[in-house]
Amino acid sequence: MNDFFQTPIEFLKGVGPQRAELLKKELNIYTYKDLLYHFPFRYINRSTYCLIKDVPYLENSAQFKGTITRISEGGRGRAKNLSALVEDETGKLELIWFQGASWIKNSLKVGASYQIFGKPKIYNNHWTIAHPEITPWTTEALSIGFQPVYSTTEKLTANGLGSKGIEKIMQSLLQLVPTQCNEILSLEIVNQLHCVSMVEALLQIHAPATENQIAHARYRLKFDELFYLQLEMQIRKQVAAKKERGFVFPAVGDVFNEFYTNHLPFQLTGAQKKVLKEIRKDFLLGKHMNRLLQGDVGSGKTLVALLTALIAMGNNFQAALMAPTEILATQHYETISNLVEKLPINVSLLTGSTKKSKRIHIHEGLENGEIHLLIGTHALLENVVQFQNLGVVVIDEQHRFGVAQRAKMWRKNTVPPHVLIMTATPIPRTLAMTFYGDLDVSVIDELPPGRKPISTTHRFESHRLRLFEFMREQIKLGRQIYVVYPLIKESEKLDFANLMDGYEAITRSFPLPQYRVSMVHGQMKPEDKDFEMQRFIKGETQIMVATTVIEVGVNVPNASVMIIESAERFGLSQLHQLRGRVGRGAEKSYCILLTGNKLSKEAKLRMETMERTNDGFEIAEVDLKLRGPGDLMGTQQSGVLDLKIADISKDSQLVVLAREIAIKLVESDPDLSFPPNLPIRNEISKIVKSKPNWGKIA
Repeated sequence: MNDFFQTPIEFLKGVGPQRAELLKKELNIYTYKDLLYHFPFRYINRSTYCLIKDVPYLENSAQFKGTITRISEGGRGRAKNLSALVEDETGKLELIWFQGASWIKNSLKVGASYQIFGKPKIYNNHWTIAHPEITPWTTEALSIGFQPVYSTTEKLTANGLGSKGIEKIMQSLLQLVPTQCNEILSLEIVNQLHCVSMVEALLQIHAPATENQIAHARYRLKFDELFYLQLEMQIRKQVAAKKERGFVFPAVGDVFNEFYTNHLPFQLTGAQKKVLKEIRKDFLLGKHMNRLLQGDVGSGKTLVALLTALIAMGNNFQAALMAPTEILATQHYETISNLVEKLPINVSLLTGSTKKSKRIHIHEGLENGEIHLLIGTHALLENVVQFQNLGVVVIDEQHRFGVAQRAKMWRKNTVPPHVLIMTATPIPRTLAMTFYGDLDVSVIDELPPGRKPISTTHRFESHRLRLFEFMREQIKLGRQIYVVYPLIKESEKLDFANLMDGYEAITRSFPLPQYRVSMVHGQMKPEDKDFEMQRFIKGETQIMVATTVIEVGVNVPNASVMIIESAERFGLSQLHQLRGRVGRGAEKSYCILLTGNKLSKEAKLRMETMERTNDGFEIAEVDLKLRGPGDLMGTQQSGVLDLKIADISKDSQLVVLAREIAIKLVESDPDLSFPPNLPIRNEISKIVKSKPNWGKIA
């Protein structure tokens, strides 16, 4: 794009300073380019007419051709209105105006034919259209084609910038496009895609004559968005590989070999071995590792993280593992400490509740190298936390951390430490390509041997008494149970079960001394939360009533039942995460989704998906289609993703194609210096300059 597209919107004919301010505030339209990329969200086919007899079957606005047979006025003063009866060969339809009656009456004529557009509704027991668009019918009327419909706001509409108003100023801008718009793809790519030019795409998306033109324009503009997103990531990845040195770990080391040979708790799966080989290869290249490790709940990511840290230790480096919550950090600390208790390794835990005296000891141990592995929460990011020689950072559930927070770990050594990001939320392939295209991705796609699939069932509120009986049977067998609620206190707006009421109901139904109940939620003090959690872990309580604070990090093998109250309130990914808290022991485990009787179509699909499969990646694909990429990844992680027309959940094939072409282009012309690629180079340079380097650390 050239400077024309950066022209302030107030200079466009029909806008001016006042409207420009409204466009900026209401729609974030500052420039000509912003307006051009404010695409229609639907179109009205103005090239065809409906018959009046079909009105009862129409769901949306429609266009009619008819003759006015009667005009009449009603009401008085401000309540004055105008009605007109229009007829075609199949029936009659009333048109009514509650404003501008006098002006409209003068423009209508009995016996004349008109083109009428609007949404029919029943008013006074017959079909009417209020405030229709109406113009005299001519043989040229069919040339209107497809009318774009733009999103707007109440304030803009009041100032003449409703959808029709935006269409009008858009037409002014489109007149300038053919002479001002430069192509931003190479001729080779345009030919490969068999797509329309940039000029054609912009003209046809806003003023299409046929459905074909809409499809071709959307295809071209979607590809542009996805291609430049992928190209930006590939260039960042290429630059990082050239400029960012990484520590070389030439050996796995004695401590790794000792653990692997004599202390490994179980045989690694093929997927875990494959991931370790990929990490090991990164450590030998002398480049900085920036790797995403995906693995379903219980797939053994923590063990891979430990083995990665052991390689760093074997090369005289320290390692850090950062988790988003104190519960998860503590769980990691206890798990890893137990695994390495017979090795000469010093592991420490640092969280927000670590006492000052302990903190001082940890800070000293990090700086003099006595502490080999530090596990903790956001506390690791503090400037006072300095390592002697940090070589590897593992970030668990990284989407819980902001970009700037994660970047602080980058500066904990003169040469940035290697970074391994772990997520137990399986990410659909197209989403991983889009959000993590500048990372190397590893996947653990099999569970350790012995893990039994969890039996998942959906039950309605009316089954509660039978559910309580099932809980008693499981407790008699020595099992423990989670009961998870979406809310802590009752909400006036949301009619869902809440934690406090649930806790009282369960304590009444499961009385002492036979049954003991723990309660954990996010508003508790850390020490209280830990006390309750420890009671459950030790088996002192049989039921854990909680909010989603137990979504990640709690590992209680004896807990075999997960009951999710008001399950319709949770997303698929969260339901799957919660289900993963059980099924960690040798006994058969159950997940029961308890909902109200009235469920939306989406809620039903979520329940059916959970019952059908335990495969996190399949669940993630359904979740992507239901929620879209922004909700799935969170705004923090999407960072600079601002797609105007492409939809990652629906345009998966185009995502793959855009990535393949971007990779091929960077491989064949790394600097984009070949003459045919100069338009691409110009465009990507503007994009890169306008964005912060989120890819610097995951």
